[in-house]
Amino acid sequence: MDELAEDLELLPATRRALRHRIAVAQSEGRAPSVVAAVLRGGEVVWEGSRTSVEGHGPDGDVQYRIGSITKTFTAVLVMRLRDEGLISLADPLEKHLPGTGVGLVTIAQLLSHTGGLAAETPGEWWERTPAELRPELGDVLGEDPFKLAPGTRHHYSNPGYTLLGSLVEAVRGRPWEEALRAEVLEPLGLERTSGQPQAPHAGGWAVHPWADVMMPEPLEDLGLMAAAGQLWSTTRDLARFAGFLLRGDERVLCAESVREMRTAAAPPEPGLAELGYGLGMQLMAVGARRLAGHSGSLPGFVAGLWLSEADDVAAVVLANCTSGLPASTVAADLVGIVADAEPRFPRPWRPFPESDHVPLELCGPWYWGTSAQVVRLTADGLLELGPVGASGRTARFRAEPDGSWTGLFGYYAGETLRAVRRADGSVSHLDLASFVFTREPYDAEAPVPGGVDPQGWRGIG
Repeated sequence: MDELAEDLELLPATRRALRHRIAVAQSEGRAPSVVAAVLRGGEVVWEGSRTSVEGHGPDGDVQYRIGSITKTFTAVLVMRLRDEGLISLADPLEKHLPGTGVGLVTIAQLLSHTGGLAAETPGEWWERTPAELRPELGDVLGEDPFKLAPGTRHHYSNPGYTLLGSLVEAVRGRPWEEALRAEVLEPLGLERTSGQPQAPHAGGWAVHPWADVMMPEPLEDLGLMAAAGQLWSTTRDLARFAGFLLRGDERVLCAESVREMRTAAAPPEPGLAELGYGLGMQLMAVGARRLAGHSGSLPGFVAGLWLSEADDVAAVVLANCTSGLPASTVAADLVGIVADAEPRFPRPWRPFPESDHVPLELCGPWYWGTSAQVVRLTADGLLELGPVGASGRTARFRAEPDGSWTGLFGYYAGETLRAVRRADGSVSHLDLASFVFTREPYDAEAPVPGGVDPQGWRGIG
């Protein structure tokens, strides 16, 4: 048995707290039904639902519309194209999808909503109108597609993800949904995620704001806008998808690529992406906890999916009401309930395998000027560089065949760290993005930029 498997099952008090949160959400949000799931350690550890309308008894297999969580699925398809070398995120859209009129916007800008495109389509509310009214990309973009200069700030854009869906179709040579099923849904086993509703599925409802009465919402096919919000799914499928977004899956995207999706690529936007926006993922802080995921809504439905990498916990909440129940907030609350009540057990410490060569000469304290840093090598083969006893930049690096190390995230992402050696093979200093790290503060024998005062360290006379 895995050493941590016994800790996956939630305590009764935690399960009750989760049920209570869902009950409060359904009651105060006046939702016909709400269904939720929590994932921990890669396994669904809790499912719950609450309903007050006959015929709306949901469980983890009932489909709800997930709105803009669809964008994260579309982003996965785009990242697959990048990883296969078919596109670069720095490519202008025109290179792969000519004739749109907005072709200078880069693929990365579209993924992170920094392309300056309008938030919505021109004309009527696209979520409640037939797709036939938008048969061409020009109908989605309109005559004035730009609201801001590209690359200047984050501005959420539904048409931007329509362009990404069309990009996938152009490069793959097949419809967006067909590519999604073959490349993402089937490999991950998401059998209850689809472009059109499949029974059993919930109906979408509008609840009157001042009276306890309801009215059905139209369920429109979004047509060209599908890549921005078309999908239907279940809490079980979305929990499995959240696990993929935490760990990656070599059949779809590697762990490093999904980590890149969870990394801020755009500046913050209060109330929507408080820590910025990644590549198809919103980023949010709840207290000291950092969350990644996405919210979603379409007439008749609200949805939320959030995950905490540090806690290895994710939660999904789906409801069939146009407004009232804050599904995204509730999903974040479920993550917090589990993470706070039952903190994650750290993985057991393990040493390097006996057969591995460990470059011990890199370990220990180093100095960038007078700033004390420390290098550690971990059994997973990564190098960690961080400050000693003070706040500062912390980074992890991956070993390369030539003996160098490549930064994995943060300030040093993609940067190269090299151990510069003396003629006798001993390490003189570390070189990282023009920074020189020495064994002593301002080591006179190392090539410190600007040199070192020949009189050395001294007190006041």
